[in-house]
Amino acid sequence: MKTGIVTDSTCDIPQYLVEKLGIEVVPSILILDGKEYADGGGFAGDEFYKLLPNLKIPPTTSTPSMGEFARRYQKLLNEGCDHILSIHAAGTLTTILNTARRAAQEFDGRIVVVDSLSLSLGLGFQVLAAAEAEEPSLEAALAAIESTRRRLQLFAALDSMEYVRRSGRVQGALALLGSLLNVKPLIEVSNGEVKASGVVRTTRQANERMAAFLKSAGRLERLAILHTGAEARAREFLIRIMSEVSQSLPREILMINATTVIGAHIGPNGLGFAAIRSE
Repeated sequence: MKTGIVTDSTCDIPQYLVEKLGIEVVPSILILDGKEYADGGGFAGDEFYKLLPNLKIPPTTSTPSMGEFARRYQKLLNEGCDHILSIHAAGTLTTILNTARRAAQEFDGRIVVVDSLSLSLGLGFQVLAAAEAEEPSLEAALAAIESTRRRLQLFAALDSMEYVRRSGRVQGALALLGSLLNVKPLIEVSNGEVKASGVVRTTRQANERMAAFLKSAGRLERLAILHTGAEARAREFLIRIMSEVSQSLPREILMINATTVIGAHIGPNGLGFAAIRSE
């Protein structure tokens, strides 16, 4: 049986892999100065992150329509897919998942909607695992997702708490960090929650903390270095970890400038990683 794969643009999967694996990516919506832009289609990442600190009205985001999901589902069914896996950003952090579920109700059980409990390449690596499953069956793809999620770590050092606090998607200890000045919060996305992992005062300290996490992770099956308009910093970090833990790294390491819909909520100059530990 042929299984189609649908996801949303918060997956941060590079376009060459989207095309190679035949993944359908539904763009989220960026709202800037009252105008709507398809995520990735209105602003290049670098351009957006340069604009972000100077915007008088903070950007907001919106979920794609049910019709957009339904169109992608129908396209894959028309191409001969027996079932479709629709894998999306954590339902606790966005309404994308619920919109996909409502759209799927019109297709008589042929669409299985999956909550990745993650974002960015934490979602994207689950999508890739499903698309690359050894067998083209629904069961094999679901097993690949579960295995990947179990071995996933998504970690980031933000330049500021301002954007995350403004987004309203944090609570508890992480929200408390917003009251501290001149700190760089360390966060982890796990089981659909944004969790505080501590604070540091400098970018150098943040890089050291992230490098320590990667050193302790053991051998990695997949790795992506994530940033929000901070490519130079990201490349320096990559060079560092390649020199310190090269034997534990996968052959291909992705370098990702996070999509604008994610960046609107975490701000510029952030650095992080998504890693999948080897079995």
